[in-house]
Amino acid sequence: MIVAAKILFWLSVGAVTFAYLGYPLFIGVCSRLFARVRQLPEQADAFRPAVSVMVSALNEEVTIGQRVENHLAQDYPADLLDIVIASDGSTDRTASIVRGYAEKHPERVRLFDYPVRRGKASVLNESIGQLKAEIVVLSDANTFFEPEAVSRLVRWFADPTVGAVCGKLVLVDPKSGKNVDSLYWRYENFLKACEGRLGALLGSNGAIYAIRRDAYQPIPADTIIDDFMIPLLIRLRRGQRIVYDTAAIANEETPADVAAEFKRRVRIGAGGFQSIARLWPLLSPQYGWTSVAFLCHKVLRWFCPAFLLVAFIANLVLLGEPVYRLLMAGQVMFYSLALIGGYTPGQQLPVRLLRLTTLFTSMNAALALGFWRWIAGKQRGTWQRTNR
Repeated sequence: MIVAAKILFWLSVGAVTFAYLGYPLFIGVCSRLFARVRQLPEQADAFRPAVSVMVSALNEEVTIGQRVENHLAQDYPADLLDIVIASDGSTDRTASIVRGYAEKHPERVRLFDYPVRRGKASVLNESIGQLKAEIVVLSDANTFFEPEAVSRLVRWFADPTVGAVCGKLVLVDPKSGKNVDSLYWRYENFLKACEGRLGALLGSNGAIYAIRRDAYQPIPADTIIDDFMIPLLIRLRRGQRIVYDTAAIANEETPADVAAEFKRRVRIGAGGFQSIARLWPLLSPQYGWTSVAFLCHKVLRWFCPAFLLVAFIANLVLLGEPVYRLLMAGQVMFYSLALIGGYTPGQQLPVRLLRLTTLFTSMNAALALGFWRWIAGKQRGTWQRTNR
């Protein structure tokens, strides 16, 4: 039993360490050694297909008008760009605000007003099926594009092997408007850039990405994380590439409500486990770097709560040995610091470093809760907007 506990302990610790530290080093080195040159296709800047920018909205009366204005201001030919707002059973003034813009700009703004709330997946399936533009740009109601964002996304589609393009999301302070990308967010963007260079980009950020309309694969109505499923289904079923363009930029305010952000992470966790069940063929070696990234960046990361639990229980069994008593003390100290970090105010470097323990712990707690919500069938495809 002692030998088994030691094996389980070190395997679990090794899996967590590799998921968060080893994999970034591995993918960083591989992206330099084996990077595929991703040059823009010829005539990319002159490529100007018809584009529909679509936003699914639920009770977004505070920001939806600004969102429409933001799209109207895009540096893209006005006669080739239309804005589609799909209201998923909104009970506030969202639909009436958009309807006002549609009356003012009948050739450029359209409203799909669905009276009954069904969830984003159903809204996307029905709405995209009604579009005729060659390229569909998908975004959120609380996200704002830089003026050239659509143009930068669209130019990649001059290459017929490209099926989806993901832009870069920049988080800003709602008070100052300054870039406040956290260390963790920069860490994730680093992984995305490395995977992009290897042709192994995993999904997109729902705030800013584009797809070929005819490549869209309808997703199940109960889909939880649509921005992960949609591009990877294109990769799986059409064999087309997913590109990451850091020059296509969108800005979004950081969440003001910590509880709401935790709830969002639980939802993402549930969606992650759901997506494994639906996208598991991508784990096949035939998908090359995509299978490596899917396994190491996503699957392994999503199972880290289980590894952490196994490591803790195995450590309890091994308390008879001094080195494992020391390791248990380290675990208890780490989780204690995580608790303290959640209640410590300030933005000084020591405080921000302390909060990394809080972020790590809360993320894994959210993943664990997400797993149980998914396995119990309690996480639905409908979503609640996050207060910003």
